[in-house]
Amino acid sequence: MSAGFQCEYCGDVHNGSPAGFAVPAPAFWQDSMHGVDGHVLTSDQCVIGDEHFFLRGRLLLPIVDSDDVFDWGVWVSASRASFVRADDMWSNPARVDDDPIGGYLANILPTYEPSTLNLRARLHAQPVGQRPLVELEPTDHPLAVEQREGISASRIQALVERFAHPA
Repeated sequence: MSAGFQCEYCGDVHNGSPAGFAVPAPAFWQDSMHGVDGHVLTSDQCVIGDEHFFLRGRLLLPIVDSDDVFDWGVWVSASRASFVRADDMWSNPARVDDDPIGGYLANILPTYEPSTLNLRARLHAQPVGQRPLVELEPTDHPLAVEQREGISASRIQALVERFAHPA
């Protein structure tokens, strides 16, 4: 795929393949919340209404027949206590020793059926400067299966086409 592929939607040749996609905010975030008290969205943290808390993480899918991974940048809900702890430990190297944070995937990733919203997940802290890794509960959901068994190059092409030509 790195050489490119012919897109089924537009017929053009798209060069290369991205290493992943990032979702800019949790599904519950609305642009009208920007600048409103009790609502915060940064590149790594989100608070909605001073009562819903989210952390950004990396959901890695091994690419079949490759040493590479496909990287989904996603948001996971967190309890207030877990969110505060993650914030307190943000710059502390000892954060890698913290227990994983349990929560739910807070994004609807395109092409997955059923929806990815609210899949059970755990955030694993990484060294300072790296986003947490997201581990999905091992279910039969297609995204959880791809995390365990890998994603094919043709499946990545379908994702690229979808992102290049959103509905």
